[in-house]
Amino acid sequence: MFRRLVSGDVFILQRRLSQSLKCLRLLSCNSVIGSDRGQDLSREERTVPTERVPSRPEKQKRVCKVILDRFDQQYGQELGPLWPSARAVLLNPGCWQYGVMLNRFTAVSDVKQRLQGQGFISLLPHTDLPHPPSPTQPHPPSPTQPHPGPPPLPPSLQCFIHPSPVRYPSPPHRQGQLKAYYLLNAASLLPVLALGVQEGDRVLDLCSAPGGKALAILQTADPALLCCNEMDPHRRDWLAKTLESFIPQSLSSTVTVSNQDGRLFGQSEAGMYDKVLLDAPCSNDRSWLFSCGTGGDQEGAVRLRDRARLPTLQTQLLRSALAAVRPGGVVVYSTCTLSRSENQEVVEAVLNTCPGVELQDLEEELALPLQEHFTFTPLGHTPSLGLLVVPQQGRTWGPMFLSRIKRIH
Repeated sequence: MFRRLVSGDVFILQRRLSQSLKCLRLLSCNSVIGSDRGQDLSREERTVPTERVPSRPEKQKRVCKVILDRFDQQYGQELGPLWPSARAVLLNPGCWQYGVMLNRFTAVSDVKQRLQGQGFISLLPHTDLPHPPSPTQPHPPSPTQPHPGPPPLPPSLQCFIHPSPVRYPSPPHRQGQLKAYYLLNAASLLPVLALGVQEGDRVLDLCSAPGGKALAILQTADPALLCCNEMDPHRRDWLAKTLESFIPQSLSSTVTVSNQDGRLFGQSEAGMYDKVLLDAPCSNDRSWLFSCGTGGDQEGAVRLRDRARLPTLQTQLLRSALAAVRPGGVVVYSTCTLSRSENQEVVEAVLNTCPGVELQDLEEELALPLQEHFTFTPLGHTPSLGLLVVPQQGRTWGPMFLSRIKRIH
């Protein structure tokens, strides 16, 4: 059982296992296929030593050949020369890097000092990296800066990374105490940075579980409302536990958990939000390569058939998100797959069928300031429908796609 934070009230929900969940997961925002999308660390990945450890041989995971063959065929064509290195990274979990996001609701000075002492560096250049202004608070151009950026990020959003695949220990659970940091794939912060939440914003995290991006949003600003939606009951359990482990009870009236079908928000709460994050269900490249289990390639073939249905669901969710945001507000669409059909083609389909919206460029705002840490697909392509982070040796972050769309009217 777990607690749900809904407008300050506490609800007790009972875990239930049933065959019907196999169908429900196909409609759930974050668990359409598979429970771990690879951006926030799974429970298995969080079991780490108490001291930092360099890259080391890991227990061999069985690669799903039918999925790897499909990836080779598709990504070899879509990514060209970037695919062989990305392939090597995805097939070698021992080389994956992890970020450590500090929790501003706890005392983190000791953790920060330990991280720096072990060679971790700050991911975010707070004095240089901008984030978009609130639509209600535009920033006039400066006469000395022909292309000015908005104000720098608040220093409360702190994430530390290591140039090597060093695994920092999982934060210990202590009764009555909030956890001081959260382990994640650093690329998962990019959609939050693109969202640019400001003080007093009403924010919807449409597909919120397991909760890492919701926590990151709360590190950047104090929104008037953060609605964390998750339809699948087991992932909602995970989400609620994450929030309770990192967020003080005083925010229980600000941070709510809902369980709607994400495709219905555009009808039930049309124009209610300033910012909407849609971290959409997708074919998680990291986990899918090792997802065949006892079913072998036959199970992989089933996943690939299910994969073909994802763009339709993703498009429906993105349309719903755009309907839920007010005129002048923005929606950030993100996935953790390299697949063009789930990324650029979904964005393009929505732009072509939804009047009154416009795509916003993220290259100067995010890609250029952070290209030291992330490998983006070649910049400058026209038209650019978003940013794609491709994992490469030494910079194993991603996959992560993100695109920002503004609702004009």
